[in-house]
Amino acid sequence: MRYDPPRFLDQGETALSVEFGDTVDPEINARVLALDAALRHDPPAGVCETTPSYRALLVQYEPLEIDRATLVRDITMRLTHDDAATPTERRCWTIPCCYDPALAEDIVEAAQTLGQTVESLARLHAGGDYRAYMYGFAPGWCYLGGLPTALAMPRRLTPRGVTPTGAVLIGGGLSLIGANPMPTGWYVIGRTPEKLFSSRRQPNFLIAPGDRIRFEAIDTTRFAALETRAAQGETLARCESA
Repeated sequence: MRYDPPRFLDQGETALSVEFGDTVDPEINARVLALDAALRHDPPAGVCETTPSYRALLVQYEPLEIDRATLVRDITMRLTHDDAATPTERRCWTIPCCYDPALAEDIVEAAQTLGQTVESLARLHAGGDYRAYMYGFAPGWCYLGGLPTALAMPRRLTPRGVTPTGAVLIGGGLSLIGANPMPTGWYVIGRTPEKLFSSRRQPNFLIAPGDRIRFEAIDTTRFAALETRAAQGETLARCESA
């Protein structure tokens, strides 16, 4: 398959953004992640760190060890190989999520805005097939594509108060799992007891960009029981090959 060449944009004097497109798209994101994997597996001298996003890979480098032209040439050569343009095998996770308004603080407001009932919103969200595109904003904040179109809604004009740990949110046509309390313009429509980020676990991040995610609806009683197990370090999400 032929792809358009990426754009190379400077981010200051020590970083380069390799942009593969301008939309949230699985194929674009797969190219980002493939290049990220290739550079992590065999980094050229002078490359310090890579950070993937929806549509671009940020490559931080030491200009005294590798100049921009050499780095661009190295990346361009890698992109001519199939292993830097082909999606790698990913995992599929099933994550418990409680949509009860007692834990889903904004689900009533979101349902009214969308012309849904709380029950139909929860059913639609739990029935989605999501892709983990990236982590951002704060450690463990996992941004998901694949939100059903019926649940697409703009983010708030004014940020809401601090979200609860494990908040499952929607906004801007995407979904999101928040690992820790933060103000946000998204709507909290569920909560998971699973910990996507833990300093006590290796790797620290449970889900990798490119993985698929499904949500399993649970009630408040089940949530409380699973939350206790998660606090003891147990992984709650079920994983299988995608």
